[in-house]
Amino acid sequence: MTTYASAVPLDRESTGLQAVLLDMDGTLVDTEDLWWEAELSLLAELGHRLDHADREAVVGGPMSRVVDHLLAVSGLALTAERLGTMINDRFAERIAHGVPLRPGAAELLAELAAEGIPAALVSASHRRIIDLVLETLGSHHFAFTVAGDEVERTKPHPDPYLLAAARLGAEPGRCVVIEDAPTGVRSGEAAGCRVLAVPSVAAIEPAPGRTVRASLEGVSVALLRGLVP
Repeated sequence: MTTYASAVPLDRESTGLQAVLLDMDGTLVDTEDLWWEAELSLLAELGHRLDHADREAVVGGPMSRVVDHLLAVSGLALTAERLGTMINDRFAERIAHGVPLRPGAAELLAELAAEGIPAALVSASHRRIIDLVLETLGSHHFAFTVAGDEVERTKPHPDPYLLAAARLGAEPGRCVVIEDAPTGVRSGEAAGCRVLAVPSVAAIEPAPGRTVRASLEGVSVALLRGLVP
């Protein structure tokens, strides 16, 4: 496991919640269907039909896993890099005019800012996609963002969340990760963070250190503080 140096040390004598680390697709913005439509339509044009089992396999990324799966089931004579670029291009076209926020997302981000709780956006999506989504979501809500193509190992490895916690100077065990997909949940838990799951496509069951809610509606800073011992 990679160790990251703290960038902005917080008060280590204080207790409770230090930071909130948020996933993007399917968690803050309602884009999982848009990703699937991009993949479905592109593969159809290339002569292969995807089904529900394929959607279960690719939800939550990262792009490397999505591409590996699609190449395996389709037998397309494309490089992984080329197919990944084609999927990102198709998705970028679909969000050119903005993306819908998930219910409760705007309210939660506003409350985090009002309460002075540091927040970071941690996504398996590539930087170009994050920057497009931030035009709707608002970059001012986050201390920084971490993209899937900016870390050596992205989700489900713990590296993205360890990096985010370190850059905030926070202890992983005093951070809450908010995720919608099993891949991201595994990443947050492997980093040692508390996890709040708001499933979008694939089911997620409660577990020790993991809380499951139907959506972000009603998720408050008080609730998040209650997740951290």
